[in-house]
Amino acid sequence: MPKVLLAEDDTIMVSLLKTLLKMEGYLVVAVDADADVPAAVRSENPDVLLLDVYLSRQDGLAILDTLRGDAATRTISVVMTSGMNLREECLRRGATEFLLKPYMPDDLVSTLKRVTSPA
Repeated sequence: MPKVLLAEDDTIMVSLLKTLLKMEGYLVVAVDADADVPAAVRSENPDVLLLDVYLSRQDGLAILDTLRGDAATRTISVVMTSGMNLREECLRRGATEFLLKPYMPDDLVSTLKRVTSPA
């Protein structure tokens, strides 16, 4: 079962995503929005990180840069999310995929299936 690590600062969104993704057969781990996300990625070893661009006290793009600069986390699939259309910026900096909020649950699930399926 694919493992999804959530880095999202909206607690209601985290709760909804956990429920949805568990129903879809994913193992879901949520990390506190103020936590060391790269360290959580290294310890949890998820198949995909669902990362909000704007966390309460952190910059998702800076986290992405850290992940891509570390050999241990360089290849992890990262799906960035934001209420602002930052698709080009996120993809240019190494995100695997980008979802514009609010997104439909089906869009999230199809994106996760795409990035967690073996090539």
